[in-house]
Amino acid sequence: MTKRYVLLVMAVFLAVSLSGCGCFYQQMKGETPPPAAPPAVVTPPEAKTPVPVAPAAMALKDIHFDFDRYNIREGDAAILKENMNWFRDTANTGKKVRIEGHCDERGTVEYNLVLGQKRADSTRNFLVGLGADGRLLETISYGKEKPVDPGHNEEAWAKNRRAHFQMMQ
Repeated sequence: MTKRYVLLVMAVFLAVSLSGCGCFYQQMKGETPPPAAPPAVVTPPEAKTPVPVAPAAMALKDIHFDFDRYNIREGDAAILKENMNWFRDTANTGKKVRIEGHCDERGTVEYNLVLGQKRADSTRNFLVGLGADGRLLETISYGKEKPVDPGHNEEAWAKNRRAHFQMMQ
């Protein structure tokens, strides 16, 4: 009787443990889980120095990410620093910007939505660290649903792993 009880408790514990894990469902569907994402690396800005104001018509440039990553790379940090000129321009004071997180076509819909949100959030956090008003920055994830390049190769995937800026006003 006690062996049956122990086995029953162990079986229930195992079932409950696996039911909360998305990896279990991926394995059931024949998918392999993606690797764990690394911690976000937000490089603090250097000493704040005056930056020349950019023209009001300047567009914000997209940044890109490595496969299964959401940390800001050095080259993309430079792009975000250039984008800060738009935020500092008095013609853009109070304007809201949506930061859209995007992924390539690989991985599940759920995984890519989470990764896209992490990409948008890390981009927002970096800009706030540079002095942007966080109340005017909104984030959203589109995962793999809105590719900029419909190709099915590394070149297309690299273009699709991005944070895109959309003016709200």
